Amino acid sequence: MSAFKEFTKGFIKENPVFIMALGLCPTLAVSSSVMNALGMGLAATFVLIASNAIISLIKNLIPSKVRIPAYIVVIASFVTVVDMSMNAYLPDLHKSLGIFIPLIVVNCIILGRAEAFASKNNLLSSVLDGLGMGLGFTFALSVIGTIREILGVGQILGHNIMWESFRNQPMLIAVLAPGAFFTLGFLIALINLLKKK
Repeated sequence: MSAFKEFTKGFIKENPVFIMALGLCPTLAVSSSVMNALGMGLAATFVLIASNAIISLIKNLIPSKVRIPAYIVVIASFVTVVDMSMNAYLPDLHKSLGIFIPLIVVNCIILGRAEAFASKNNLLSSVLDGLGMGLGFTFALSVIGTIREILGVGQILGHNIMWESFRNQPMLIAVLAPGAFFTLGFLIALINLLKKK
């Protein structure tokens, strides 16, 4: 039951984006489309799961004075795997996400979970924590990306879903930088309103 709790808290009660307001740089930068949001979310999820697992396994071998650099080396190794794999198999997505793939190394969600959770817990709990936080991050990015893509271009994953007059004059601000701030702000306000009720 406790392992399941570790999994669900990142998705619901401690969602990294909507509740804890972590990882906002990639959230705002790459959520202009659902495909970009899913790509970044799944890449970060893989790094979270893998780095949590390794850090949980080697936590007793790392001297406390060098724990943060050691965590960053572990995280950077998995980010390199993601970067090279995405470049080889999904070159369009890799090009679209650009610099934000290597910047996963310094994503505060990943380093925070390594320090606050994986370094203090067993392998299973750490993997489930990484999975829950990663899926919560992916969910948040996907919701923001869906709203921005529908309002900004009248499509979702390349399929037209809005009427033609809307597609001819969409709300372009939704896919621009201010649209990311507005969308995230409205969603956080809505979540806070629902939590109070």
